Amino acid sequence: MRKSDIFFLYMSVNLVLAGTALVHSCLQKTAAVESLQSQARMVRQLDLTDLCLFTEARYTRHPSQADRHTPFQDHPMSLEHFPTGSLVGPPAIVKKGVYDEPR
Repeated sequence: MRKSDIFFLYMSVNLVLAGTALVHSCLQKTAAVESLQSQARMVRQLDLTDLCLFTEARYTRHPSQADRHTPFQDHPMSLEHFPTGSLVGPPAIVKKGVYDEPR
């Protein structure tokens, strides 16, 4: 077999797999929409808030509800003592400077 034949076979197999993935996603679309709608109803009924990512500190449980001073509420010069604080950065709104105080 020539190298071009191997490449053609490789590309053909990949095209068949990609086509299969597209067909599968089209067939599963209705089931996914129904599942998302049922989950949305459950969230409305239970009055759920944001996703809880970690259980250690308030500002890592709900990053969208934290401000830039939350990790330092015990003492202004205190260091981060929860491991998840190094994994979760501040919310995007804090990075934009919306919470900057007027001077």
